[in-house]
Amino acid sequence: MKNKSKPCLVACSVLREEIKQLIDQGELDAETIYVSKYFHVDYAQIEKNLRPVLKRAIGQYPGNVILVYGDLCLGMNNEMKKLAEEYGVVKIDALNCIDCQLGGKGKSSQADPHQDLIFLTPGMTDFFKHAKETIRKEGYGEDALKQLFKGIRGFVLLDTLGNAARLKTEVEELNTGLKILETRKIGCENVKNVIKEAITKSKAQANYS
Repeated sequence: MKNKSKPCLVACSVLREEIKQLIDQGELDAETIYVSKYFHVDYAQIEKNLRPVLKRAIGQYPGNVILVYGDLCLGMNNEMKKLAEEYGVVKIDALNCIDCQLGGKGKSSQADPHQDLIFLTPGMTDFFKHAKETIRKEGYGEDALKQLFKGIRGFVLLDTLGNAARLKTEVEELNTGLKILETRKIGCENVKNVIKEAITKSKAQANYS
């Protein structure tokens, strides 16, 4: 049974495992609706699937919907912010899912000033595994996947769930030709804080109105 008094997170499923862990551990009290992470870089598909989900969520949880997507997830011109404003919902303060994992507010840009690193979480690693399988099914060789990482210096693994060894194995199995430069054990605290900040903002707006 859904609790209508709880905030409802409309989120990219790249963050599903971290959000689930936070809810299971009692660190976050919210309902969730996810949109597939496999749309990741296809802005048109994200918007096509996100709009009806937002509409349904707002109908079920009026004034209590949090958009857990980054500023850049629909394009480089604040399209996601504009979508949040259009639907009258509060969006998390983060550039993308990795920025959310690092604490939001553009911290990913500080962590990668030259934009030559790929930060991998469990959700993003699964996305690239799916991309590799899709490329293989479409008849392209492994070089096609390696082209996705052209100009990248290497991977930084973000261990959010305490399964760094498994994550390392899965990244190595991608066979991208890139090295794992670093593993950071960061847990889910940053995701929790970014989402809770948005929930607090949403409550303040509801009380004000």
